[in-house]
Amino acid sequence: MKIGIIDYAVANYHTKTYPKLIKQYNEANGTNFEVSYVFTEVDKEGYTTADWCQAYGAERCESIKELCEKSDFVMIIAPDHPEKHLGYAEEVFKCGHSPYIDKTFAPNYETAVKIFELAEKYGVKFFSSSALRYAPQLDDIKKTVKSLTLINGGGAFVDHAIHFCEITVKCMGKGAEKVFYERFEDQEWVDIAYPDGRRAKIMYSKWMPYGVIAQDESGESKYVDLGWSFFNGLIADVLRFAVEKTTSFDTQETLECMKLLDAVLIAKENEKQWINL
Repeated sequence: MKIGIIDYAVANYHTKTYPKLIKQYNEANGTNFEVSYVFTEVDKEGYTTADWCQAYGAERCESIKELCEKSDFVMIIAPDHPEKHLGYAEEVFKCGHSPYIDKTFAPNYETAVKIFELAEKYGVKFFSSSALRYAPQLDDIKKTVKSLTLINGGGAFVDHAIHFCEITVKCMGKGAEKVFYERFEDQEWVDIAYPDGRRAKIMYSKWMPYGVIAQDESGESKYVDLGWSFFNGLIADVLRFAVEKTTSFDTQETLECMKLLDAVLIAKENEKQWINL
């Protein structure tokens, strides 16, 4: 199966990492998924599309249409440019492809709804997710969690906030009511309140490991390190989707993540005020 990757520029962690994980998946499972084509809009100094093609044995396409014609499956990456996803997705949908769309799915909830509407219009499927959804440690937590504290770090809050939202929605479900943001020096805190009294809290500080403190129904709390295996889980589900064209979770949760992310970012601009979803 020949995979085509669409990105604004390939000089990002995801586009450099996913081909390696696909190769590892092939070696472990005896499959033959091949990253064969790429389309980019720009080259960044120090790491060009030609460099990437040489590293991964792929061919650069001059248009998204050309990439779609040559590819069996399409991945829309551009993790640092979610504002590009709507335009990329429409071109891919028009060609009849059902793609994977990387995090952050869209720049806002309104655009996210438009992507869903376009998929329905063209009769295709897709899915999108933060890789953190696939941390296996979350599967048991989500069954009993009453409150959740998420610990996370990275480059910039705005780029990584989707991870908090994805974990919250996976573990606590849809229906969050309001969010609250405040900052203490280099620490950023977000409080997410559900109408039934459940809470999710986020503590963000640069370069902190991914982890959660989960409280179950008995009131007992435990810390869980989420490690890094979630990327392998994401790629496994992407490749399963490439073949089966079925999603492993309710895709309406993607819209819920975007609705929550919008509220979190509005709360960041209105510190120490509750913002309703």
